[in-house]
Amino acid sequence: MHQLVFDIETIPDVDYGRRLYGLEGLSDADVADAMFMAQRQRTGNDFLPLPQQRVIAIACALRTREGVKVWSLGDPAADERELLERFFDGIERYTPDLVSWNGAGFDLPVMHYRSLLHGLAAPRYWEHGDEDTNYLSRYHWRHLDLMDVLSGFQGRGRAALADMASLLGFPGKLGFEGSKVWQAWQDGDIVGIRRYCETDVLNTYLVLLHFERLRGLLSNEALAAEHQRLRAMLAASAEPHHREFLEAWPDPTP
Repeated sequence: MHQLVFDIETIPDVDYGRRLYGLEGLSDADVADAMFMAQRQRTGNDFLPLPQQRVIAIACALRTREGVKVWSLGDPAADERELLERFFDGIERYTPDLVSWNGAGFDLPVMHYRSLLHGLAAPRYWEHGDEDTNYLSRYHWRHLDLMDVLSGFQGRGRAALADMASLLGFPGKLGFEGSKVWQAWQDGDIVGIRRYCETDVLNTYLVLLHFERLRGLLSNEALAAEHQRLRAMLAASAEPHHREFLEAWPDPTP
């Protein structure tokens, strides 16, 4: 069975913000500032409602019998529609098990709303069936939201991915975090955003491996072998963030 670990990065949908608040003529930066300010007034923080967020990167780690690979969907110039089409087309063709950190609470709902906006179809994903075919039920395993499961489905038990990575000795955010994405986008650094998204996927994948040991699906020896397989993939990569991740991940092997 294929396992697809995924993560998205988003920015304010300033086109929607202009319509929502009547801000025609303002720059993207000014519209986004107005959206953040309106949200702070409503809630005390500037985390925008999910329908106001636009997907700009989707990173994946695909685990198969042959090994694991990590990449970002599309090229840096790909628009939101293409990214979403690629993601759901992969589900349509291969029916992988999905794995995320807070995917049920953030990533997938955002992708649902944005897919509605773009008029996409994803019949395989939306099919309601039994445990083997259902991506949508919280308590089925076709989509494993690690944050949700490890917290016992209790909001007060949830942990941030960065905290879990630190606890388990993984590299974590490597100096980038979600609050920096909007500024990086304005600076034209979509490559940096995609690399950051991939590091989140790598951390999530490592948590998955340790969860599988917890469930009794991996022995200590098998877990060590999976670690070495991932290290070999990162070492062979030409991507600088893969090498940085590897260098920040201590190897306990003598």
